[in-house]
Amino acid sequence: MKKAQLQAFHEGRSLEAYQFLGAHKKTINNQTGYEFSVYAPHAQQVELIGSFNQWIGSKHPMKRVHHDFFTLFVPGITDYESYKFHIQTASGEWIDKADPYGFFAELRPYTASQTFDLSDFPWSDQDYLTSRTKLFNKPMQVYEVHLGSWKQKSDGSFYSYEELAHELIPYVLAQGFTHIELLPILENPLDLSWGYLATGYFSATSRYGNPKQLMYLIDQCHRHQLGVILDFIPVHFIKDAHGLHMFDGEPLYEYGDEYRRYSQWGSVNFNLFNEQVRSFLMSSAAFWLKEFHVDGIRYDAVSNLIFYNGNSDDGFNEGAGDFIKRNNYLLHEQFPNVFLIAEDSSSHPGVTVPTFEGGLGFDYKWDLGWMNDTLRYYQIDPIHRKHAHNQITFSMHYFWTEKFLMPLSHDEVVHGKGSIVSKMWGGFDDKFAQVRNLYTYMFTHPGKTLFFMGNELATFDEWNEASSLNWRLLEYSMHFGVQRLVRDLNETVKFKPALYAGDYDYSAFNWLMVTNADQSILAYSREFFDSKIVVLLNMTPVDYKDFELGVPWEGKYHEVLNSDKKEYGGGNRFNYDNVYTRFKQNNDQPFTISVRLAPFAAIIYELVMDETLKQLP
Repeated sequence: MKKAQLQAFHEGRSLEAYQFLGAHKKTINNQTGYEFSVYAPHAQQVELIGSFNQWIGSKHPMKRVHHDFFTLFVPGITDYESYKFHIQTASGEWIDKADPYGFFAELRPYTASQTFDLSDFPWSDQDYLTSRTKLFNKPMQVYEVHLGSWKQKSDGSFYSYEELAHELIPYVLAQGFTHIELLPILENPLDLSWGYLATGYFSATSRYGNPKQLMYLIDQCHRHQLGVILDFIPVHFIKDAHGLHMFDGEPLYEYGDEYRRYSQWGSVNFNLFNEQVRSFLMSSAAFWLKEFHVDGIRYDAVSNLIFYNGNSDDGFNEGAGDFIKRNNYLLHEQFPNVFLIAEDSSSHPGVTVPTFEGGLGFDYKWDLGWMNDTLRYYQIDPIHRKHAHNQITFSMHYFWTEKFLMPLSHDEVVHGKGSIVSKMWGGFDDKFAQVRNLYTYMFTHPGKTLFFMGNELATFDEWNEASSLNWRLLEYSMHFGVQRLVRDLNETVKFKPALYAGDYDYSAFNWLMVTNADQSILAYSREFFDSKIVVLLNMTPVDYKDFELGVPWEGKYHEVLNSDKKEYGGGNRFNYDNVYTRFKQNNDQPFTISVRLAPFAAIIYELVMDETLKQLP
């Protein structure tokens, strides 16, 4: 341990604590083995126990160094040796703990850490890494995945990281997504937690293989120009005895007082006033970015970070606020071309404002307000939607205050909330028509998009982490049609700059029809130089043979996508021919087009720029 490393660790600004804590393969005095180091300031003594010494701690007592650390080099140890720290607390009690900085762990239900050397992986993604940007003016369409339940083998077992590279990547590419977001892959003991209650902040879960297999998956993603985002959990950790809770017999990673220590979920809150805890979490984030070449990190439950247990009545958590700002600043400084995303349900301002301007310093924020308002709207009987019209238009009142990402995530299809298609009002056909309408609205709304696995299958079942998605649904035309629509929406966004390049430019979006509550019809335009798009949404089952819409640009309009087409499961009531503007002012626009607008249809029009204008009288 170098003096500078220790100073940064104790000052709460270390991004590399994992480089001197944990278990590292070394050669000392011509002997190769592993050096083990642990931070345990309240311990009387620490012993190393493991498969190499029959779990007898007296064989390997660790040496106290720099007051608060214990270290030991053991020659002859190779990869995959199980180990724990046998810690004598200040009260004299002995407890056994997994390594907080361990790089690998036993498969649950076993709880020991395992030695593993991360070096020498043959990365082949250097060109991809050097070309990365934060994508503000580029497409970013994220497919959110829980690896254990996306697809399972016929016997119900998991695919490995390596196998998923050859199963998941081709599917995501075929569907047109640009990124995969992985639900937490930090080591954790409970499948039901989906990885959100972790024990190993530097360990890729052994459920799907070893760390180098995960590196292979990410490397293959990059070789196919597919980005990877990881979920990160800086709020809390699981209470299990082998983990961080009361690590050396005293509060170390958690708050000293019980009111702040435990969350409403029964988990343990990180004490983010503690400088060493800050270094632990900051080093974890940097670890995944540096060692695994991850492209982005999504912070879970930011509202529970900045407010104690998410309760704003308890006041702003200054320790957590300072941690977030420092962490984001240092990560941006060291990794300037990756992005940090906040899953934040609060109204706290400046989440995506840079830290040097007083903000929290995230690059993107999930728009959970849009998600909640929108899903509530689609559950309303269309007869009454005119009374809730503001729910579907409100997002654009505040959208420009942050850099929002539009999510339909895993949280919306669990715990009795129903699947996305089951939330829709009406009978079978109406539900499918509206889910197609919703997805078109989502993908054409300003902001990047996040789409949870299975939403494209339009399954009526809630997501179940214990079983595979029901891929047999694709044998049925309605489900297959929704999947095809999602693919076509992704491709449309990627090849129409108006639908991505001006996501955060307020001048690139314009409501064409926003106050038509009586008919519950919406229309808006988006533009980026010569790319000009008009989106028209019918939120009712009323069929319009000749609907007139005012548009801002003169010329010919080509129907790029219509959610009512037969291939998507619709009634095939679309506009067969291009439509032309006529000189008629309508809804405050200088020109008018007349279109076929089917029940619950969503239409994307593009202004054709390269042909002679043909005016209708």
